[in-house]
Amino acid sequence: MPSIFTKIITGEIPCYKIAEDADNFAFLDINPNAQGHTLCVPKKEVDKILDMDEAAYMKLMAFSRKVGRAIEAAIPCKRVGMSVIGLEVPHVHVHLIPLQSMQNATFQHKVSMTPEEFENTASKIRKHLK
Repeated sequence: MPSIFTKIITGEIPCYKIAEDADNFAFLDINPNAQGHTLCVPKKEVDKILDMDEAAYMKLMAFSRKVGRAIEAAIPCKRVGMSVIGLEVPHVHVHLIPLQSMQNATFQHKVSMTPEEFENTASKIRKHLK
C-alpha cells in the first residue's frame, strides 16, 4: 500500500509543493514546528534512510541542501535544522526546520497556519531555489 508521501508525490493528496527533481520531492509539513518546515522525500518508497542505496542517499542529501538553502534565504531564522526520524510514516523523509531556538526542533510545539500562509510561505521558498 502506498505511503501518504507517495500519494502526495503522485498528486492523490494535495500539498504545498516546494521542489521536485527526477528522484526527490519537497513540500511543506502541514503540522509544522515553524513556518517553512519542509519535508524532502525520495520518490522511491524506502522505509529507513540507511536502507537507501548510496547514490539515492547522496541525491536526497544534495536535494535537501538545495531546498534548505532556499528556506534559509526565504524565512528569517538563525539556521535551518535537519532531522531524519521517520517513525510516523514508513517512507524516508528529511525534516528541514527554520530554527529560532531548540524548541523549534522538539516536535512538541507546533504553529498554526492558514492555507494562504502556507501558499505564501511555499511561494517565498520557491523564489529562492536556484
